[in-house]
Amino acid sequence: MKTFLSKNIMKKQGDKVKSMEKTIRARFKKGVLEPLEELELKEGEEIRVTISTLSEAEKTLEAIRSTAGAWRKTVDCEQLLKDIYESRRLSAKRPEVKL
Repeated sequence: MKTFLSKNIMKKQGDKVKSMEKTIRARFKKGVLEPLEELELKEGEEIRVTISTLSEAEKTLEAIRSTAGAWRKTVDCEQLLKDIYESRRLSAKRPEVKL
């Protein structure tokens, strides 16, 4: 199960209190939330955690996005197209009909 953590930090600037919120991805494993992204937190800093699970559609979309462009620079696209068209041309040849 992947979850999102929402980090809400309040900092004092002069007389004003400034709040900062950040949403990150995390994975729940063996009773512990493991962040999947870098956190800019000080050791021992207290945060508020909001848990929102991903739907199946969101999981699928996330998987597709993570693999996008993975084949880039491993396949010669021009040659691939030529091979496809050549294969179609060869398979389109039909035997001559004899009457």
